[in-house]
Amino acid sequence: MGLIYGYDIYLRPRNVARALANLAALAPPGRAVPPLEITLPSGERLVLPFTSRFKSEPVDCSTSSTLELDTSLMFDVDDALREYAQTGGPQPEADGRIRIGYIYATIRFESLLHPGYTSVECWAATSGMSRLFARSANIRKVFTGLTADSGGVCCLFDTGDGAPEQVCWLNGEPTQEMVCGPRFPDRRALVASWSDSEN
Repeated sequence: MGLIYGYDIYLRPRNVARALANLAALAPPGRAVPPLEITLPSGERLVLPFTSRFKSEPVDCSTSSTLELDTSLMFDVDDALREYAQTGGPQPEADGRIRIGYIYATIRFESLLHPGYTSVECWAATSGMSRLFARSANIRKVFTGLTADSGGVCCLFDTGDGAPEQVCWLNGEPTQEMVCGPRFPDRRALVASWSDSEN
C-alpha cells in the first residue's frame, strides 16, 4: 500500500453546505461528469461537479454518517506542482492553474475528533500525489483557505499512518504545530483549543 496523505478540515455542521460549495468552486471548469445532487442531513440540497463512489446518482445523507466524493481540483502552479507536471503529471492550464485528481473527500458528519464537528477529509489518490501534498505550498494554501472561507476551526495535514498530524490552520490563523507536541500533547488538547469548542 502506498502513501495516503491528506488535509482534514473541521467545522460546525451548519457550515457543511458552504464548505462543499467552496470545494466545488475549485473544480476544473467544464469537467465532463453529470452533476451530483446531494441532500445533507439538514435537508439542504446541493448540486456538485463531482461523483460519489464514481457514480452520479443522487445521494441522500439524511440517514448516513458519511459522504464519499471523488473530486478533481485546481491549484495555482508553484515549483512543486511545476515539477510534478514535468514528470508526467497534468500540464498547467492557460490561466496558470493545474488540475489534480483524483482527490477523495470523505465528509464525516460527526467527526472522529469531536461529534459536534464535521470533518472534510481530502486524500491524495496516489503516492506521487501524497508527496506533492507534502511539498506544495499552494496545495496547503488552498486547503487552509478552504478552512477559513468555510468557517472551519482547524485544518490538519495527516499522513494517514498514525504519526502525529501537523496543525496548519487553527482558529483563523496559519500555524505549524504538531499534535503530540508541546502545545498539543494529544488530540483532546487540540479540540479544547478550538475557538467555539463546547466542552
